[in-house]
Amino acid sequence: MKTPGSKKFNFSMALQWFVFLPIILPLCVVFGAVQGIISTVEKMAQRMWLDMEL
Repeated sequence: MKTPGSKKFNFSMALQWFVFLPIILPLCVVFGAVQGIISTVEKMAQRMWLDMEL
């Protein structure tokens, strides 16, 4: 029975992470910021619409 700590280190996977992490991380940050901005603008527009109807 193998223990979880006895796995062999996968250098190929580590190399892929080191190569693609600088590309993926900023894309995730930018996408999250854009998604937050869009959500905020939608909420603001809905509240403005409700306020103007009254």
